[in-house]
Amino acid sequence: MARRNEERRAALVDAAIEVLAREGARGLTFRAVDTEAGVPTGTASNYFANRDDLLTQAGARVYERLQPDEATVEETRTAPRDKATYTRIMRDLVVRVSSFRTGYLALLELRLEATRRPALRSILTERVRADVEQNVAFHEASGLPGDATAVKLLMLTLNWLIVEQLTLPDVFPEEERDALVAAAVDRIVFADR
Repeated sequence: MARRNEERRAALVDAAIEVLAREGARGLTFRAVDTEAGVPTGTASNYFANRDDLLTQAGARVYERLQPDEATVEETRTAPRDKATYTRIMRDLVVRVSSFRTGYLALLELRLEATRRPALRSILTERVRADVEQNVAFHEASGLPGDATAVKLLMLTLNWLIVEQLTLPDVFPEEERDALVAAAVDRIVFADR
């Protein structure tokens, strides 16, 4: 029977994210999560039906924690609709996502694991599709330049730049990363302007 202490559950899922980032999917066990969370052995198994449940909840939690806070969303809504603003928003996005290093690495592990687990693939596909749709809808409602295709191209481009930053940070130093973000915005969103 799954437990209902939501604070404890969140701590266990956060511990699972740390284990995934450090040990990979093969290292994600209930015992490893218990150890990471500093709780008695057997605690995680009281909160999650099985390992797939834990993997799924870890993926959902990463997306929760990657969401911008309301102040950032409001700032985006009210900022000027020019290239400099757009570039700053994208740079801030790369920095914000990159700063949750373990979460993004855990998400990469989950994506790899999803190639072997159809149920996890289905759940992640649904979650990523919803994230893309949410980003496109926000973009369109905000009045920022560019269409849905531009939003998707930027997501793909910046996601890979984030992977580089987290896995091989010396490939693109910060100054070059920022220049690449500006070039992506310029070429993808403002090329026809």
